[in-house]
Amino acid sequence: QVQLVESGGGLVQAGGSRRLSCAASGRTFSSYASGWFRQAPGKEREFVVAISWSGGRSDYADSVKGRFTISRDNAKNTVYLQMNSLKPEDTAVYYCADARTSSSGRYYTLEDEYEYWGQGTQVTVSS
Repeated sequence: QVQLVESGGGLVQAGGSRRLSCAASGRTFSSYASGWFRQAPGKEREFVVAISWSGGRSDYADSVKGRFTISRDNAKNTVYLQMNSLKPEDTAVYYCADARTSSSGRYYTLEDEYEYWGQGTQVTVSS
């Protein structure tokens, strides 16, 4: 059974930083692309960032470009989201996800392309 467990959420002041982690188990983590999505109160869940299985390719939502960085350590079955220069509008529940298919060099930006999801971790940015 595949499990994704996020950690690292919490309360942070605007301008601060936070690093989220997502630990995966249950399948060959290094063979699948990963992504982070978020859902703010009263809004639909949205794409934040994605990374290919090798870590060599990634894509970011415009709203987080230059502030967020995704990385992965396949030896530890973990993907990270480093968030800098946080803004109140970054407040949301952040979800990590593992792709539905294994495809070398690809990353995915649509929710339907992900099969497994974590339970989410709350990030609150105070102004």
